[in-house]
Amino acid sequence: MLLRSEIGSFAAVALASALAVLGCASTPAPPAPAEPEPELETPAAPLAPEPERFSNTLKWSTASEVDNFGFDVYRGDDEEGPFARLTESPIEGAGTSDLTNSYSYEDDTIDPHKVYFYYVESISLQGVREQFTPIIRAKAKLPADDEEPAEPASDG
Repeated sequence: MLLRSEIGSFAAVALASALAVLGCASTPAPPAPAEPEPELETPAAPLAPEPERFSNTLKWSTASEVDNFGFDVYRGDDEEGPFARLTESPIEGAGTSDLTNSYSYEDDTIDPHKVYFYYVESISLQGVREQFTPIIRAKAKLPADDEEPAEPASDG
């Protein structure tokens, strides 16, 4: 006599096997359900390295501010200009403040082979604009495209 097993799929297989041995089964026993194979994590193909990103970051500060609405940042390819405004909207100023305030702007639209010139313009609450910083030269991050790489010096 076969007792019922508490393991569901095992009970059906054991009962079918017992009936087959006793000559009472007319169909073969169903195969035991296969245990799911553990999933192996296939390592992802290595991602292509992202191209190096270059930027110029301007930093400036104020010792105090009077009626300062904000700042715009300008960039040119030549120290004499022309200069184009980079900021879509002004960087917010502190209004009127006796505190030191620090500001920065990152220009991530540069060609790393080029020299750039920048200046910062202040904007008063009345809309008066004036150049706040001197013209600042930012060196190229990489040699110019048309420059030949330097040949290593020979020892002889």
